Amino acid sequence: MLTALWYGLGTAVPLFLGAVIGLRYDLPRPLLAGLMAFGSGAMVAAVSTELFAPAFADQGLWAAGGALMLGALVYVVADRVIERKLGPAALGWALMLGALLDGIPENAALGTTLASGVGGAVLLVAVAVGNIPEAVAGAASMRSDFSHRTALLMWGVTAVLLVAVVVAATAFADSLPDAGIPLIQAFAGGATIAVLADSLMPEAYREGGWWVGICTALGFLVAFALGA
Repeated sequence: MLTALWYGLGTAVPLFLGAVIGLRYDLPRPLLAGLMAFGSGAMVAAVSTELFAPAFADQGLWAAGGALMLGALVYVVADRVIERKLGPAALGWALMLGALLDGIPENAALGTTLASGVGGAVLLVAVAVGNIPEAVAGAASMRSDFSHRTALLMWGVTAVLLVAVVVAATAFADSLPDAGIPLIQAFAGGATIAVLADSLMPEAYREGGWWVGICTALGFLVAFALGA
């Protein structure tokens, strides 16, 4: 359980630090683009090696593929609802809720991966790196609407919730049916793919241009090497 706590902190601390940076500093946009691209590449490696591959091997194409597509559908629909309800004037809220929305299945998959004894290092790196630019952008968008203390409190609560998800998923993984862990992993993989297509990759290219492809490939290589 201590391992789950450390892994949970490994995803949550970068999120909170990103919020601190976003509230206090104006980082160069190319730097944020590079971080988003690196995180995207790491997430691609995590989805393929630690999320979908085990589910496919255990449950087959139809069950694992169905869970993958369901994860993508749930994220896309929920993200669309957030956008329509909050609108562009509440971008900070939307990004914070988005971090929670994609963080819950990712951290749940991380917890179940730890419980299964597969590893989790690739997924940890992918989630941690992806959380930084998301939190920086979200917190920066809150400057005009909230005090620094209030904004930090909201991001801090989000970080604590994500730690709790990892710990709870690890603790209750043994009580899940045999198909539970791989299907949760596949579901999280689908949600992660939707996050990449909907947010991280388009935003990275918009802010950074052609060279973010190099950062994406580097992120994939680093994460894949960690899981090798």
